[in-house]
Amino acid sequence: MFSGAQISLYPMSDDFIGIILGAIKALDPYRPHFRIETDDVSTLIVGPPEQLFPAMRDLFVAAAQTGAHCVLSATVSRGCPGEPDDPICTPQNDMSSALPLSDRIDAAREAVAAAPWTGQAIAAQFSLYPLGVGHHMDEIYGCIDFLKNSGVFDRPKNFCTRLKGDAGPVFATLAEAFLRFGAPEGHVTLDLTVSANSPSAKV
Repeated sequence: MFSGAQISLYPMSDDFIGIILGAIKALDPYRPHFRIETDDVSTLIVGPPEQLFPAMRDLFVAAAQTGAHCVLSATVSRGCPGEPDDPICTPQNDMSSALPLSDRIDAAREAVAAAPWTGQAIAAQFSLYPLGVGHHMDEIYGCIDFLKNSGVFDRPKNFCTRLKGDAGPVFATLAEAFLRFGAPEGHVTLDLTVSANSPSAKV
């Protein structure tokens, strides 16, 4: 399997360079498990699928805790048929994605309930795409069922779902949606935008 994310971080601050460089240090604990490549558009992180969202969480929280309005944009993928299998992407934990849908929904809720809090409030919107043929709509409806009872569900929007709350449970919810829904060996992608400290939230 191949799993990874293309991420871009946008601090709305004159000190955007300092905020970005400071936040990137939050990825240091993940570097032994990841291949990380940065260019002038985005940063690619390739590695175990269950570590992708904790890494993004720590990166984003480090930037957001400066108090600046920050946005993270990411495209996350696992099982892409156009990418070669990579041993670095071997899951470190058994996510039991082959379990019946109802069991996966329960396991996802338990994982979010146990997620550590960071003290950083965020909002996120995302779209999940379990690609391929078969019962993909069952997977999407199952994911929606999980999201509505995740504790961070805010509301549905056109083409996406909005989450709101502490960064810990929000990123845990995103991880569970990505890891537990869709065929275990299928191609699943997730399109994500996260925001913190937005002035729009005060209007």
